[in-house]
Order: sequence, then C-alpha cells, then structure tokens
Amino acid sequence: MAAFYTHHLPNADLRRLFHRLTIASSLSILCFSLVYFLAGCCQSGLVENSDSKPTALGFLTPGWPYERNGTGASKVASGSDSAFTGQASLEANSSGKEWTATRRLPQALIIGVKKGGTRALLEFLRLHPDIRALGSEPHFFDRHYARGLDWYRTMMPKALDGQIVMEKTPRYFVTVETPARVHAMSQEVKLIVVVRDPVTRAISDYTQIISKTPDIPPFESLAFKNRTTGQIDAQWSPLWIGLYAQHLERWLAWFPRSQVHLVSGERLISDPAGEVGKVQDFLGLQRIVTDKHFYFNKTKGFPCLKKPEGSSKPHCLGKTKGRTHASIDADVMQKLRNFYRPHNQRFYQMAGQDFGWQ
Repeated sequence: MAAFYTHHLPNADLRRLFHRLTIASSLSILCFSLVYFLAGCCQSGLVENSDSKPTALGFLTPGWPYERNGTGASKVASGSDSAFTGQASLEANSSGKEWTATRRLPQALIIGVKKGGTRALLEFLRLHPDIRALGSEPHFFDRHYARGLDWYRTMMPKALDGQIVMEKTPRYFVTVETPARVHAMSQEVKLIVVVRDPVTRAISDYTQIISKTPDIPPFESLAFKNRTTGQIDAQWSPLWIGLYAQHLERWLAWFPRSQVHLVSGERLISDPAGEVGKVQDFLGLQRIVTDKHFYFNKTKGFPCLKKPEGSSKPHCLGKTKGRTHASIDADVMQKLRNFYRPHNQRFYQMAGQDFGWQ
C-alpha cells in the first residue's frame, strides 16, 4: 500500500502543476487581449480627435435646424465668432450625420422700405428652417462697400447646403449706387421689398424721428416747401422714400422683374401667413411658416408669433412697433395723397398689382 502512494504522488503533483499553469496562461492571454483592446481604442480616439475640426455650439442644440435660426447673428456682427470666419466646420446631429456649414454671401436681400414692415418680415421668415438670416442690418452696399465682399461674408451666419442666406437693410432700396453693387455681387440674388401706403409710411418715419429728436419742427412745416401754395418738398427723406416707382426703376435697370418680390406692408399685418407664404414661394421654399405661427395682438394692433416651445411668453416685436403715430392735420394728409397719386399709379403699373392706397 505504501508503495502505491509512493508511485502515484509525483503524477498528482504534476497534474496540479499543469492545471495551475493552464489557468495562469489563460489569465495572461486574457489580460494581454484586454490591454491590446484598450490601447487600440485610445489610439483610435486620438486619431479622431486630431482630425476633427472645431464645432459651433449653435449647431449642437437638439433639433437645431427646426428652431429659430439666425440667433447667432449678433455674435457674427460683433466678431465673437471670428475663429470660424471663412472656414467650413463639421457639425454632427444625433444620428452621427456630418453637416458642413459655411459662411456664404446672401442669396436673398430685403432691400426696403424703411418703416414698411421689414423687421416684421425678417422675424417671421427666421422661423423657417431653410432660411439663415442676419439679425442686424449690415449696411454693406450703402455704407461699408469699401470693406469688400470678404468682410461682408464674415457678417453672414453659417448655413448648410440648401439653406438660403439673407439679410435686410431697408436703405438699399433708395440708395442710388446700390443696384449696381448688388448686381456685381450676384446676378441671381432675389430681392424683396416691403411697401406701404407712402403717406402713412412718411408719418411713421416722422414719428420715429421725433422719438429720438423731439425738438425738430412739426411735420407740416417739413413736408412743404411753401405751405401757402401747397408745394410739397419731395426731397425731404420721409416723403422721398415713398416715391417707390422712381426707386424701383433703378433696380429694374439691373434686375428682371421676376427677381423682385413686392410685399404689401398692410397685408403683412392683416394676413401675415398669406404674405409670408408668397415670400416662401418666391424663394423656392416649402410653406412651413403658416397661420398656426401667428396670433393678432389687439393691444399693439400687430401680429405676434405664438410662443415657441420652451418659452413662457409669445414673441412680439419691440415696443416701437405698432406705436401711435403723430397727429397730422387732415388737410395736409389730403395734399400728400394728391401728391402721391400719380406716383402710386406708375408704381402699380411697374409692379403689376394695385396696392389699394387711397
């Protein structure tokens, strides 16, 4: 019996040793594989990080393209986003798809008119996901043209392929040099003009002027060269801007009528969805901004945008919009209407539509 144990003990020890070696080898292989896997992931991450470009935070907002666009316009104008000037950036949505957003020269311009409703139209259009609009007025073609198109491009918000970049500066419509300058930038640019009864537009213009400089003379003394004879001073800016036919004629010397869309300032108030719908058609866009986006504010006498998701209150234009106009003598109003009548008729003929101004 003792001989039996003496003969078999070494074999049992060998088996136990072999079993331990097998376990140790398996653990070593497992640890090596894990280290190799982790090292490979880290290296891959480093390569991806080194190849990636900076991203703009605005495009990483969930559901970004369908929120109000152009919110970064003020940053662009102030230069706070200058790191991205003239460069393409890669943006990713939640599905991992990459978008290339760049700064481009505008494909559409709201060129006028002052106190016609241009701010309202711009705010309404900025609801559209395929429109990227600059919030401020760059005044490039009338004041800053010497800075060049590269500077102008840096003012624009980033846009994806398929989105329309636009800006509004009402002074363009009446500035003599502007049509040729815009044509030099693009022969295909689409032009939008918001027009309004020139008499009420002039009074609105004057109302804004006296809110800033209350010591200026009365409207009646500025509107006439000679009050006794009733001779109108058509060179006074509030009245001169309302000579729409004269200004439109300059633009039609450079652009076909099909590239100029006229918006009724009156209907923009009474039927904002209808007028904005026509603008969307003109720009070749789907009618996404509809009557469901508007409600009429009886206090302001002006349409407002229904409150966006996540906001506690609806969005109305500033307190200066819809304010009470200065009171003007009825006789002066009638003389102004008589003055504008032939100019309006000529404008209707050029426009191909009657705006119904009395």
